[in-house]
Amino acid sequence: MNISPSSKKPRVVWQAVLSVIIFIFMYLPILVLAFYSFNKSPYSATWQGFTLDWYRQLFNDERIVSALQNSLIVAFSAVIISAVLGTLMAVGLARYQFPLKKLYRGISYLPLIIPDIAIAVATLVFLAAFAIPLSLWTIIAAHVVFCLAYVGLVVASRLSHLNPHLEEAALDLGATPVQAFIKVLLPQLMPGIVAGCLLAFVLSLDDFLIASFTAGSGSNTLPMEIFSRIRTGVKPDINALSVILILASAMVAFVAELIRAYGDEI
Repeated sequence: MNISPSSKKPRVVWQAVLSVIIFIFMYLPILVLAFYSFNKSPYSATWQGFTLDWYRQLFNDERIVSALQNSLIVAFSAVIISAVLGTLMAVGLARYQFPLKKLYRGISYLPLIIPDIAIAVATLVFLAAFAIPLSLWTIIAAHVVFCLAYVGLVVASRLSHLNPHLEEAALDLGATPVQAFIKVLLPQLMPGIVAGCLLAFVLSLDDFLIASFTAGSGSNTLPMEIFSRIRTGVKPDINALSVILILASAMVAFVAELIRAYGDEI
């Protein structure tokens, strides 16, 4: 007698269901935002047809263009300064011994866990105590505080996977400490430096809270300009701008992760 094997029904793993629910919860608002950015209606509640006019208007809006320019100046300036200081900080903490090193290491990475509001208030109080006028440069100085910690952390992670004997070999072959750093250590750290800079760039470009506390008159950044407009209601042009920012930030973060992962494999 032939007995056909009973077909087993595929089980739905609860982890997969939970993952789908989490992804829907995270990305459904972004999809809705992107959907209404192509809406002809100036009101997001009603759909009146597909259009790209809101994306075209962004590039003709002088306030948006000026705010974007300010954000790029702040982000690039903060990242360049943080790249130099963060790399030196990570190398110094990894390669040298000095008193209170563990305490200094903990203080160096405190901006990663301190709330943004605390950094913003502390920076504003510091600037007021020394009577420093608020401007675009005070935003840059405030952004360096947290960008420095992110760059230093990524570079330190890259540094922990490197062979320390390569520098010693360069010194034994007659290289000076500066030459060993520039020609041996720095090229190996470059993937971590670039990844840290890209991550810091995204964080600086998207920051609103710290910039709003430290900005002077006429120094609006792009997040500040967006916030000033949505207080009267969210318009499709803001939806379009938000979609562009999300895509740009995601691409930069993706490239940073690729560079970091590729650097770890070398």
